[in-house]
Amino acid sequence: MIRSRPARMRLRMLLAIGAMLLAALGVAPAGAAEGPAKRAVVLDVNGIIGPAMADYIVREIRTAAPSDTGLVVLRVNTPGGLDSSMRQIISAILASPVPVATYVAPSGARAASAGTYIAYASAIAAMAPGTNMGAATPVQLGGSLLPGGSDQNSKAKGGTTADTETRKIINDAIAYIRGLATLNNRNADWAADAVRSAVSVPASEALSLHVIDAVATDVPDLLRQIDGKTVTVNGKSERLATAGLNIVDVPQDWRTELLGLITNPDVAFILMLIGIYGLILEFFNPGAVAPGLVGTISLLIALYALAFIPINYAGVALVIVGIGLMLAEIHIGAFGTLGVGGIAAFVIGALLMFPERGTGFTLSWGVVIGAALGSAGLILLALATLLRSRKRPVVTGSEALIGAEGEAVSWDGDEGRVRVQGEIWRARADAPLAAGKRIKVLKRDGLILCVEAT
Repeated sequence: MIRSRPARMRLRMLLAIGAMLLAALGVAPAGAAEGPAKRAVVLDVNGIIGPAMADYIVREIRTAAPSDTGLVVLRVNTPGGLDSSMRQIISAILASPVPVATYVAPSGARAASAGTYIAYASAIAAMAPGTNMGAATPVQLGGSLLPGGSDQNSKAKGGTTADTETRKIINDAIAYIRGLATLNNRNADWAADAVRSAVSVPASEALSLHVIDAVATDVPDLLRQIDGKTVTVNGKSERLATAGLNIVDVPQDWRTELLGLITNPDVAFILMLIGIYGLILEFFNPGAVAPGLVGTISLLIALYALAFIPINYAGVALVIVGIGLMLAEIHIGAFGTLGVGGIAAFVIGALLMFPERGTGFTLSWGVVIGAALGSAGLILLALATLLRSRKRPVVTGSEALIGAEGEAVSWDGDEGRVRVQGEIWRARADAPLAAGKRIKVLKRDGLILCVEAT
């Protein structure tokens, strides 16, 4: 059958309109070329949730774009961490246009404390067999918040602590995790128990309690299980398409590793001490250059690191006061009183400086004791040097002539001239001295030396 030209034109227009409608609906026509496959970015969250880990996760989540990334997977194995770092990560997860999955793996891993909150904030929560999640009770500075625990400053009553501040922290944490549970349609009651009673569950039980969405042996298995699942992403419902994603592992870069090193409380504390002592040495030995340079660099790095770590400034002040008292002991010589007080202030300040408990951001006893012994050793070394210097003969000034030996140059009666240390002096003696006779200086009277024959 032969169609007229207007009929053919109408057919072409209809086909073009149909293609445009298919493109608008996201359906590619048969035979159309497909773009490159999206990726599933896997981030290893292995260790304490701190400033370095938060920086790494937040940067990678913000870098991920829906055009090339279908899913961000946080492969978690953590005992917990800082509340501030945890909230930074959760804020990035909730604001991300790309869905985020928290996967507790490998077998034997855990998502305790901060890890539980992060899992509840994620669009997908999954666990590998042999893992556990929970124990999300916050830890207060300087005391335990576990209800009915061994904290002698709190009294258990009806399953909750009587301390007002403790109750406020617990209730705030419960409300926070309940909100995350509601957002992602998970078991809010169990989450509250994880905060209130520090309960923890294995993978199989977590799945049955609707704490997680899947139990997967590895990341490919996880992607297969969650394919087609509808989740909430940035406040909107989205259907996941994860079956064909290319898995890309993104390891931590040098910036994250360096930040993790210097934000270790032990390292930050040692850098601070090197900085303080370096500047002190430069102050007492102007022009030495090296102590001042090393001290300045170390102190600046320490201050940068301490800006990321929650610290007690009273502890910092005590450490500085302790160092000042130890220096005063060297200059004043208070028979050890100032030195002992300085060491005591130093140790107490070091222990108070990093008050977080249960998060890995505390000073180790080895560093505290080592720093205290090192400071005490420096005091003893300085005192010993001062004592030795006092016993040495004076080599400058008028006192340096006392006891010096020389020879008589000329003599007349009870006065004459002598040569001492290469200089000619007027001299007096109890008995006449012959020219060339060896003499010894007894004392100095103005510009006249009192001598005697040797």
